[in-house]
Amino acid sequence: MSLQSDIESVVKSVGLELYDTVIVNEFDETIFRVSVISSEFEEGKRKSVPLDSYVELTHLLSPLLDVTPPVSGEYRLEVGSPGIERKLTTLDHFKKSIGEDIAIVYGEKEKLRAKLKEINGNKLLFENEDGSVEVDFNDIKKAKTYFEW
Repeated sequence: MSLQSDIESVVKSVGLELYDTVIVNEFDETIFRVSVISSEFEEGKRKSVPLDSYVELTHLLSPLLDVTPPVSGEYRLEVGSPGIERKLTTLDHFKKSIGEDIAIVYGEKEKLRAKLKEINGNKLLFENEDGSVEVDFNDIKKAKTYFEW
């Protein structure tokens, strides 16, 4: 098993879904970020993750990462939410964002802001006030969720 699948198993054990893991360097410090989302929905929206769940997950992941460190040298573990506005880089990110508002740049610099309605294979169906648009995942140059304040 890989470290990623081990982390995913631990995350699932507390009723959450792994969104992403990333290693970043900020202010001369290496950070291993584990982003998780709720696996539960309420009224068609993904439920928020209670703060206690992040703490519990940190305590569960620490021993695993002591045995199988994600990087060589010192690092800090951060467990949290990917955020309300986040980059979407994988098809899995899009699958976990169905029902959310998404801004994409695709094709020849075409832009679209719409709700992601469904995914069929590599085809993503978006809907906004102008109608429906189907975009191939491979044509997407940049994408992120956005929140209307």
